[in-house]
Amino acid sequence: QVQLVESGGGLVQAGGSLRLTCAAQGSVLSINVMGWYRQAPGTQRELVASITKGGIEYLADSVKGRFTISRDNAKNTVYLHVNSLKSEDTAVYYCAAERVGSSRFTYWGQGTQVTVSS
Repeated sequence: QVQLVESGGGLVQAGGSLRLTCAAQGSVLSINVMGWYRQAPGTQRELVASITKGGIEYLADSVKGRFTISRDNAKNTVYLHVNSLKSEDTAVYYCAAERVGSSRFTYWGQGTQVTVSS
């Protein structure tokens, strides 16, 4: 089993920045891809960014140029650097992890709230 522990959310003004952190615990050797989803009220959960153990990244078009994802395999931790925040970035951000050999995210964190004030 894998547990994902998120931190770093909060209230920030438009144009500001945050760093979201997700630390994986447990059977971490089973993890390949780690990523971040977000869900705003009344919307579907959407994939924001992901990164493989080898460093291959994906960023949604809506956040390219503003968000970056990075990973420290030695610490089993993934980071989402969110910059130039807009009100539409307000959402609960969830960390997710995909097992080696799987094609879907299996493990989920509890979520961290990001609220952007205008």
